[in-house]
Amino acid sequence: MSLVKRSYRTSVAQPRAGSSGWILLNAEGKILGRFAARIATLLRGKDKPSFTPHLIGGDHVVVVNAEKVAVSGKKGKQKLYRRHSGYPGGFKEIPYERMIVQHPERVIEHAVKGMLPKAALGRQLFRRLHVYAGPGHPHKAQHLQEISQ
Repeated sequence: MSLVKRSYRTSVAQPRAGSSGWILLNAEGKILGRFAARIATLLRGKDKPSFTPHLIGGDHVVVVNAEKVAVSGKKGKQKLYRRHSGYPGGFKEIPYERMIVQHPERVIEHAVKGMLPKAALGRQLFRRLHVYAGPGHPHKAQHLQEISQ
């Protein structure tokens, strides 16, 4: 029995400065959870063949018309956003109906943040998300690639 020594090489992607693009998404009429999952995939770069779990390989994502995002079923009436200040009596509950009127961009940000890694990488990825309530945005100088879902 002869043993053949084979050399297999696994390539690991290296971080490259300036290799990410900019993607423009329109939230009008999209279902919140499915839309947030798509955004998280684009931020992480899981749609690219060079995906590496411990590196930032995704694109910057610009979301417009956040105020027109939809939720299915009874979530419009029942969904709550909870937070606590850390002080006694500091528990706050804000219903979805009020959040979408007052801060529509936070609805999408909250959903996407929950789908990203819970460490330093997740915080860096979250900074690449830019959400705007209306159709306008200040990223006109970037070469935005508009994706329709």
